[in-house]
Amino acid sequence: MAVLRWDPTREISSLQSEMNRVFSTFFDSPASQSSGAGAGSTGRWLPAMDLAETGDSYIVRADLPGITEDEVQVELEDNVLTISGERRLDETRSEGGYLRTERARGSFARSLTLPAGIDPERIEADFKNGVLELRIPKPEERKPRRISIVGTGGQRTIEGHESDASSNGQSQER
Repeated sequence: MAVLRWDPTREISSLQSEMNRVFSTFFDSPASQSSGAGAGSTGRWLPAMDLAETGDSYIVRADLPGITEDEVQVELEDNVLTISGERRLDETRSEGGYLRTERARGSFARSLTLPAGIDPERIEADFKNGVLELRIPKPEERKPRRISIVGTGGQRTIEGHESDASSNGQSQER
């Protein structure tokens, strides 16, 4: 009889695989698909996405084959970037009396949480050959700022950040 060491990471991995299977079975069940032959085999479709980082920006690429740029919505709300749309069935093939559909279709939405301070006006989008590319400039880093305070005890300097000063950039006297 062999003695095996207990490895808790193997147990967690096994549990995660089982939970993924259960959720996939639930959400991809034929009852949640449109009716018709082959509808249960199409499954839920989520486009593949890549997220890359350069020195001054984040780059998001999403594969959206069969979708035009007018059918894609990109929104940024509360630091959450959401890409959504719908891929429709555009052609069917009839072979021997059977309807055959293998490409997944339906509505999709993918969301990414971005760092605070992203300026939505500076985001650039390009859609070419079924690939959506978003270039998202990184937020500017907070820069230290010195604020001089003049009082009865002489002049003192307080170090802080730009966001610590008032919104108009002037110090306030009390």
